[in-house]
Amino acid sequence: MSVCWIETIPVELARGELREIYNEVKSPHGTVDNVYLAQSLRPHTLQAHDLLYRSVLHDSDNSLPAWFLEVVSVYTSLLNACRYAVNHHFANVRKLLQDETRSTKIFEALRRCRPQEAFAGKELALLRYTRTLTCRPATLRRSDIERLRESGADDGQILEVNQVCACFNYANRLLSGLGVDIGDDTIGYYPQV
Repeated sequence: MSVCWIETIPVELARGELREIYNEVKSPHGTVDNVYLAQSLRPHTLQAHDLLYRSVLHDSDNSLPAWFLEVVSVYTSLLNACRYAVNHHFANVRKLLQDETRSTKIFEALRRCRPQEAFAGKELALLRYTRTLTCRPATLRRSDIERLRESGADDGQILEVNQVCACFNYANRLLSGLGVDIGDDTIGYYPQV
């Protein structure tokens, strides 16, 4: 089964640098996700993508909770209609929150582009910023950042959301532009919490 619309190099056929990079980018489940297989013809971009992804979403120095950064990735991906990323990262929201009712409420609110149905205060302001950055980035002004500060977000938290949103806008376009399929990927980053 093809993982996307272009040629890929399966894990079992990888040699040299690509084999080493595949070993570096394995998920906590011990597999290489199709998003990485789709980039196998250019191992240097695959490696850079993984480094960016892990640094913006999984770094222990982030101050916003991991579940909320995952929500930002899901909202960005919903706005871009990227099913691959939505499926992977909403599984992460569920695992991290460990509250099915709340998770479902969040997903439905984001799916309808009504984050105010599940969020308030700083979180809602950051999600509104996510939508603008994804859908109308040229309309953002310094006053938008001031409003985020007024909601209680500090500059580091604003940067965290900016980076997750920007990273997922990139990833969504990579996934959609190459027709990357979920296939037999193990869904979700966190094998257990």
